[in-house]
Amino acid sequence: MIGELDFPFLGAGSTGGACGFAVANPPLYGMVSAGGPSVFNNGIGCGTCFQILCNGHPACSRRPITVTITDECPGGPCASEPAHFDLSGKAMGALARPGQGDRLRSAGVLRVYYRRVECLYRRTNIAFRMDPGANPYYISFVVEYENGDGDLAYIEIQPADGEFIPMQEMRSAVWKISSGSPLTGPFNIRLTSAESHKVVLAYNVIPANWKPNETYRSVVNFK
Repeated sequence: MIGELDFPFLGAGSTGGACGFAVANPPLYGMVSAGGPSVFNNGIGCGTCFQILCNGHPACSRRPITVTITDECPGGPCASEPAHFDLSGKAMGALARPGQGDRLRSAGVLRVYYRRVECLYRRTNIAFRMDPGANPYYISFVVEYENGDGDLAYIEIQPADGEFIPMQEMRSAVWKISSGSPLTGPFNIRLTSAESHKVVLAYNVIPANWKPNETYRSVVNFK
């Protein structure tokens, strides 16, 4: 498919962004992009992966790269095409021929070929970064780095002494649950992807002694 891209972000991209991801850290390493309305999809597009090929400029390497959607590019030029990508500086440079990164970054809006692909991260299949305000009565986390579809439609959490409970999407990739009594870990997390409705269980992924701001990882895959 044909879309367009430009280059609004220096370096590794916008830290946090609309999706709340730590973009400069592994496994993303700055290979990220903001997406226009059709790509960001009201936050459902957070964590999805796209392969992008640039061949319409002399500085293009004509070799595809893969980026993860971590932010929103709302309105204006971002809504002018069926798909729009605002790449990080690192990702834009990866599209260029050797030594031509700055030339490509200054080229403005470019026409590109793109396609949705499965996400594939080494060593980390899925990560849960606890919210700074999370506590036993209010569990909240950002879901990051999902291998496979990369998007989420539904999340359930299971305390150590209970059944699975639906969580509420607070914004983009942030999910929460409030309780009148403290919820105790370790916690199992059951996730359903939006694209294919595949289900995965992250078993005991959040420990009993979890802490705000900490990240907990699982090596499961969507199947």
